[in-house]
Amino acid sequence: METKPKDSTNIDATNLDTESIIKKTVEDNLTSLYKLQLIYSKIDKIRVIRGELPLEVRDLEDACSGITIRINKFKDMINDFQAQIEEKQQIMKKANALILRYKEQLENIKNNREFEALTKEIDYQNLEIQLSEKKIKEFNIKITEKQEEIGNLENEYNIFKQELEQKETELNTIIAETKKEETLLLDKIKQLEESIEPRLVNAFMRIRNSMRNGLSVVKIERDACAGCFSKISPQRQLDIRMHKKIIVCEFCGRILVDDEIASISEDLLKDIL
Repeated sequence: METKPKDSTNIDATNLDTESIIKKTVEDNLTSLYKLQLIYSKIDKIRVIRGELPLEVRDLEDACSGITIRINKFKDMINDFQAQIEEKQQIMKKANALILRYKEQLENIKNNREFEALTKEIDYQNLEIQLSEKKIKEFNIKITEKQEEIGNLENEYNIFKQELEQKETELNTIIAETKKEETLLLDKIKQLEESIEPRLVNAFMRIRNSMRNGLSVVKIERDACAGCFSKISPQRQLDIRMHKKIIVCEFCGRILVDDEIASISEDLLKDIL
């Protein structure tokens, strides 16, 4: 039985169609990723306008919080000292009562042994009173010291609080001015991410979070990666322009695109950039 030869024309056409689909898919992904990068870069610029204000606000909030904790700690110490003063006052009250009782008993003693015993008890109670008075004096000094420290901290808190309110007002003003634009860009990011494969979005964010300038996708500029400025070989540049697969920089790991992809992406976003 003769076997009909396969139609090479059909095979070639199928291969071409497959390659075309693959290329189109890669181009779409690269365009979407570069658009994503452009939008994130725009958001980064907006946030740069805020400068160091968010950090300054956070530092002032931490400072105010730290002072409040210290003030509360000193107030707890004062309460503890006052409780100990009350305890010593009770000891003195009890000691005075015992001294009065022992002195009454001295009037009815029958021998020297009883006299000496009662005298020792009176002396002991007097020592308790003296010791309690000394402790009360020390506690009052400590209370005064802590109250002074609280006063200084409250003044410091008021200065920080006033500065914090000023910085918060400045920051809120800037946020209000840029909120509408930033919200629009964030909505666009959400739409784009839904059209990109999750694995690519995850890779994009992983690279972005690892880069100080937040650049995940960059162009080739002057035969070099625009992210780390390392030279890209002619063959690798050719592979990038072919759009058959996603290629990353061998040196920094950023995704690389050619001028064509970059130009298409920029044109598509010209209304919001």
